[in-house]
Amino acid sequence: MTPNDQKIVEAMRKNPQQGFKLLVAAYMQPMYWHTRRLVGSHDDAEDATQEALVRIYKSFDQYDAKRSLTAWVFTIATREALRLLARRAGRATVSLDEATAQVLSLAAPDQWLDSSDTIAVKLQQAIHTLPAKQQVTFNLRYYDELSYAEIAEVTGSTAAAAKANYHVAKEKITQYMNQHD
Repeated sequence: MTPNDQKIVEAMRKNPQQGFKLLVAAYMQPMYWHTRRLVGSHDDAEDATQEALVRIYKSFDQYDAKRSLTAWVFTIATREALRLLARRAGRATVSLDEATAQVLSLAAPDQWLDSSDTIAVKLQQAIHTLPAKQQVTFNLRYYDELSYAEIAEVTGSTAAAAKANYHVAKEKITQYMNQHD
């Protein structure tokens, strides 16, 4: 656990309102971008992020300090994004693969990118060619800089599987980028 995460956990236990302010300051923006990559739109990402923050605040007493706070927060954010996509589809649940298909059908990968940044646009297009678990793993490692153990907690796999998924995804992205020069 990072010193900042330790400070957040201690503050949440002593003074939940102050601790929550620290948590929001540290995690709101990363959670927003994580959910945005999953749900595709700004409004939906804001909704999922807000719902995740509410769940975190209400259920903080269930947080196990032996676990990574980052992984716990991103797990809740991922679940909220998937719940939002399921509600949109009029269903009780939605899998990661179905969520990816919904996002791809709703928005072009460059919708939230500066379209003049051709490399960033091409990177997003390459990421969207990956299977869902590789997409999530790549995004959590590349953009959010989570450890493989934390990614494993979020995706419900092992650290070795997370590492393998990341490296396979990276190779596929490199191949896509080279083929689409």
